[in-house]
Amino acid sequence: MPNKRARLLVVLVVLCGFLTVAGARPASADTLTDSLSFDDTPLTVQNGRFVDGNGREVVLRGYNVSGETKLAENKGLPFASVADARKSATALRALGGGNSVRFLLSWAYAEPVKGQVDTTYLANATAQMRAFLDAGIRVYPDFHQDLYSRWLFNSGSWYTGDGAPAWAVALGNYPAESCGICIMWGQNITQNGAVKAGQYDFWHNRYGLQDSFLATAQKTMAYLKANLATEEFAGVVGFDPYNEPYAGSYDSGQNSRTWERDLLWPFYVKFRARMDAAGWTDKPALVEPNLFWNGNVSKEEGGLLDVGTLGSRYVFNTHFYDQKAISGILMWGNASDGQYVGDFGTVRDRASALGTTAVVSEFGHPLNGSTAGKAPTVLKAMYQALDSRVKGANWWSTPAGSGPVLSGTQWQWDLYNGRHHELMNDNPGKVMTSGDAWNDEDLSAVKLDDSGTAVLRQDSRLLDRVYPSATSGSTVAFTYEDRSRDGSTTLTWNPVPSSLPNVSSLVGSGQYAVLVWRSGSGSAPTELHLPASFPTAATTVVSDLATVYGPPPYTSSTPVGAAVEPGGTGSRRLLLTDSDSGVLHYALVTNGATSPSASVLSAAKSELATWTVQKFG
Repeated sequence: MPNKRARLLVVLVVLCGFLTVAGARPASADTLTDSLSFDDTPLTVQNGRFVDGNGREVVLRGYNVSGETKLAENKGLPFASVADARKSATALRALGGGNSVRFLLSWAYAEPVKGQVDTTYLANATAQMRAFLDAGIRVYPDFHQDLYSRWLFNSGSWYTGDGAPAWAVALGNYPAESCGICIMWGQNITQNGAVKAGQYDFWHNRYGLQDSFLATAQKTMAYLKANLATEEFAGVVGFDPYNEPYAGSYDSGQNSRTWERDLLWPFYVKFRARMDAAGWTDKPALVEPNLFWNGNVSKEEGGLLDVGTLGSRYVFNTHFYDQKAISGILMWGNASDGQYVGDFGTVRDRASALGTTAVVSEFGHPLNGSTAGKAPTVLKAMYQALDSRVKGANWWSTPAGSGPVLSGTQWQWDLYNGRHHELMNDNPGKVMTSGDAWNDEDLSAVKLDDSGTAVLRQDSRLLDRVYPSATSGSTVAFTYEDRSRDGSTTLTWNPVPSSLPNVSSLVGSGQYAVLVWRSGSGSAPTELHLPASFPTAATTVVSDLATVYGPPPYTSSTPVGAAVEPGGTGSRRLLLTDSDSGVLHYALVTNGATSPSASVLSAAKSELATWTVQKFG
C-alpha cells in the first residue's frame, strides 16, 4: 500500500474516536465464569491452523447468528434485546454444543445515511455480541448481504434482499427488479437485472460505494475494539468482510477467475488495511471466494487461485450447500456415508495451497418444504466431512488420510424461527411469520417453544457433537459416530470393525469419538467438547494416557479429567493432559458402556494401541 494511503488510514482511525460512547467497557474485566488458566486467549493463524495463546490447535464449531439480521423487524440486529441474545447464547452452548458464532451485521443499518454511522446500532450490536463472548463463545462478525439490498425490490415482489443501504440503491437508478421464472431465491443473483447491476457497481466502486462500505467497516471495527473489554475482544476471532461475493456481470474478456484476481482480492487487501487501522492487526480477515467456486450445480472457476499465499493474516472462508439435494430433482435419494468428503477435502486443499486455515462459515439444508426429508442425512454427511476427509466405512482402515478437522458454522441459529413479524419489503399486506421469514427459507436449528424456552428443531445427537476444540500439538486423525436419526432409523455410518472386538463391545450401540494426535511442547491439555448425551459419570475414555469410566474432575496432574466449559452455561469438556512432545497419543471417548470391567477396558486399550501402531507407525 502506498505510504500516502497508509497515512490517510491513520487519520481516519483517529477521527473515528468520536464513536466511543459514554459508558464504554473498561480496558480489563474479570475472566469468564468457569474459565481455567489456559482459557480465553486470542486466536491467531499458524502453520495452517487456528492456534490459541497456549499453542493449541483450535477448531471452531457453531452457528450463524442470525438470519434475523436480514430482516427489518429488529432493525438489522440479530435479537430484539440483550436478554434474548443471552438466552440464545446459553442455548447455543448448552444445547447446540457450539463454541463460536458468525455474528451478522447490516451495512444498511450501520450507515443509514451516506457518511453517517449509526452509533446506536453499533452500541446495540456490541451489547448483543457481548452476550456470546461472556458465554465463552468466540465471535467473528460478518457484514452480510444477499441479493445486494432489500431496497432493490418492490413491495409486491416475490423476493427480497439485504445488505446495501437505501441511499446506495438510489444512486444507481437501477431497472425494475425481476427474476423471471425463478424457483429459488438464489437465482436472482444471476438472473435479476437490478441485483446484477447493484453488485457490479459495488465491485467497480461506482458512486464511491465501496469506499463508503470500507469507511463504515473501519468505524465499526474501531467501535468494537473501543467498547469491548480486553478479555472480550480476545474472543473476537477476526472479521468476514463480505458475504457470498459475486461479480453481478463480467466485463468484456473477464471471467470468474480474473474477477477474483482483479476486483475481489484488491477489495480484501483494502479491507485488511482498514482492520489494521482500526486496531485489528493481530486478527485475520476471513475472506470468501466467488460463491459459486465449489457449487455442485452452479459452478464457476475460483477459490482465490491467483492471489498467491494468504498466510496468517487471512483465512480461507467458504460456504457449502448441496444444490442438487436442495433442488429435489438432481438428487432423488438421501445423502449417504462419505457424500461430501470430496467437497470438503477440496476446501482443505485450497486452504493448504493458500498457506492458511479454512472455515466453512455456512452449510445446512432446509427443514421445511419438499426436500426437508433429506436434512438428517445431508447434515450428518456434512458434519462427517468437517470431521474427516475419509468416509465412515473406510475410516478405521485408513485413518491417516483424515486431514485437519475443519471449523464450521451451520446456517443458522434463529431464536425467532416461526414467530417472526416481518413486513416483506415494507409491505403491511405481506407479513411474514413462518420459518426464517426470508424468501421462504427455514433452516434454523433452534426455536422458542410456547413457554419461551429455546429448543432444538434437529436431532440433538447430530448437533451437540464431540469435537476436538483445542489440541495440544497437532491432530493426526479424528472421527465421531453420532448415531443421529433419520426419523426412527439410527444412522450408523462408522461402525467399529470386528477386528477390534473389545472396542466394539465397549462402544455397543452408543456414540463414540476417536482422536489421534501428536503432542506439542505446551502444558495446556487437549480438550474435547462433551455433549449432553455424554454424562460425565457415564463417559468412558480409553487412552494411552489413562483409561477411566466416569472421568474425575480436571487437575493439571490428572491425565484424563472433566470440567465445565468457560462461560457459565453448564456445558462440559474432556481434558487430556500429556507431558511429552512429538509423541503419538490416542483416545476413544464413548457413552456406550455401563460400568465396564477393568478387563474389558484393558483389552480395548490393547486393541487400540496395536491399531495405532499399525495405522500410524
